[in-house]
Amino acid sequence: MTAVDDGSRAGRGRGHGAPSMADVARLAGVSPQTVSRVANNRTNVEDATRERVLSAMRALGYQPNSAARALATGRFGTIGVISFTLSRYGNVRTLDGIATAARAAGFSINLVGVTAPTHQEFRDAFTRLSTQAIDGVVIIESEVLDMRTLRLPPGVPVVLSDGYGGHSYPVVDSDQAAGARLATEHLLDLGHPTVWHVAGPHDSNSARHRHTSWRQTLERAGRPVPQVLFGDWTADSGHLVGGYLARRPEVSAVFAANDQMALGVMRAMHEAGRAVPGDVSVVGFDDMPESAHFWPGLTSIRQDFDRNGQLCVDILLEQIRTRAEAPGETHLVPVELVVRGSSGPWRGR
Repeated sequence: MTAVDDGSRAGRGRGHGAPSMADVARLAGVSPQTVSRVANNRTNVEDATRERVLSAMRALGYQPNSAARALATGRFGTIGVISFTLSRYGNVRTLDGIATAARAAGFSINLVGVTAPTHQEFRDAFTRLSTQAIDGVVIIESEVLDMRTLRLPPGVPVVLSDGYGGHSYPVVDSDQAAGARLATEHLLDLGHPTVWHVAGPHDSNSARHRHTSWRQTLERAGRPVPQVLFGDWTADSGHLVGGYLARRPEVSAVFAANDQMALGVMRAMHEAGRAVPGDVSVVGFDDMPESAHFWPGLTSIRQDFDRNGQLCVDILLEQIRTRAEAPGETHLVPVELVVRGSSGPWRGR
């Protein structure tokens, strides 16, 4: 049988080794210097030329050498991400925002998961990333560790997502307190005498901010502050707590600290024969895409996770570019109230 050369090896040079920068240059019809500029994300290349070079790279399966790129640019083009759990909706959405922003800036991400929220586990994860040629690290859900007592190796830029202030690292977070205030005020404006709260876990920074803001909003309004009830972010825990709330006739409004727990509360109310929102209004937090399809649609606080991820990357890249540490400031991303059918006027007794 006669072998047919379909051109797939064109430009690879002699032998069957990995394609080189010279191979890419020949296929794209440009100089090796232009290929280098494209590989290193330099801006002084025309768009049409850049696309021709990128097409040649894809056709040949060319992978820029990270060590050579680091020598040329002073960076490796990779951002490390440490996350303690990806089971939470907010963590997954933040990671997606970071990956999208990193890709737009010409960076890839290297994700390392931590199974236990201990200083040793974290240090091991940080060490693994540090040996894999990264330019900086974003830590998602850093709240589970006291970052003030954790010493990280110097020289690697760090940004905390969903953390807290009081240390030397910059923090990016949604405005949790403003969101809880908006949710609580919305229910009070509908005439409800008070608002019950299903809080997240005790060790969650986000849950604490939302819990504290809920309580302060009720106190400022001169309303009774009911007993706070705790869940674990899951719909199952919301359903369990919702069963208790459904048996209390004085409960007319519930603010749940996330949408999954709000879903569980709504199911418990339906099972108890209490209509939502006719008998009990329910508001969640996060505004998951599915929340619009709950029955009724869930009123919720929308977080801009894409903006969170973008801001994490922007602050990290500024440190990489200037080779200077960013101040330990907290950067809050605004949230908004999205009103749907699960909240309605109080029908006083």
